[in-house]
Amino acid sequence: MAWNQIDSVKNPKVKNVKRLMKRKFREREQQFVIEGWHLLKEAAAHDVTISDVFIEEDKDIPDDVKLSGLPVSTVTKQVMQEMSRTETPQGVAAICRMPEDTGLEVHSSHTYLLIDGVQDPGNLGTMIRTADAAGITAVILGEGTVDGYNDKVVRATQGSLFHMPVLKAELEEWLESCRAHKIPVFGTSVNEGTSHTAIGAQKGFALLVGNEGAGVQQSLLDEADQNIYVPIYGNAESLNVSVASGILLYHLKQPY
Repeated sequence: MAWNQIDSVKNPKVKNVKRLMKRKFREREQQFVIEGWHLLKEAAAHDVTISDVFIEEDKDIPDDVKLSGLPVSTVTKQVMQEMSRTETPQGVAAICRMPEDTGLEVHSSHTYLLIDGVQDPGNLGTMIRTADAAGITAVILGEGTVDGYNDKVVRATQGSLFHMPVLKAELEEWLESCRAHKIPVFGTSVNEGTSHTAIGAQKGFALLVGNEGAGVQQSLLDEADQNIYVPIYGNAESLNVSVASGILLYHLKQPY
């Protein structure tokens, strides 16, 4: 089947991609944009609904990328640059459907990363990717946290966004649910915490991490079962939140 050709930046499909760069349109349409062959391959492999694929004309398509059954349009270099949010576009972009929120069954042996107010997209994307690598059950985004479908977040996850649930929710409600299911909640606080080395691996847990500068809200820390931190042995003032999260997730996660 012949692919559509798009030559104008005023094409409605191009305008739609640009609209989806804004959070309010993503949330209204329940769609988001991905860029790059790796993310397209990951989305297709995990049964993500892909409504449009855009490939820059004359670009070589990797052998392991399967486009059969997908709605593909070829676009000019100018059009691809108009749609892209990267300095050096790979020449492929796509519109994906956000997964439906079917609810998440909380279980005492499950593990969760609760994120309070993290605003840097690279940090959030790295945390989602690390949680995926550590085998965490789900990532919960609290109020004030950057949108999980922000283009920089999506790129930083390297496809982990398609592997595990990433939900927006009220963290207070999640803390209540954890208590109800006897899941220990570990807050993170340098000022009132215990070194993570004093805590052993857990069968199930929730790790609560916070904003890059302000940390976790005090009201949430007060609800945690225990507050912990990663000791700093050198002269650095602090650890990046995504690095600290990775250390703590791997420390707390009980091997299968």
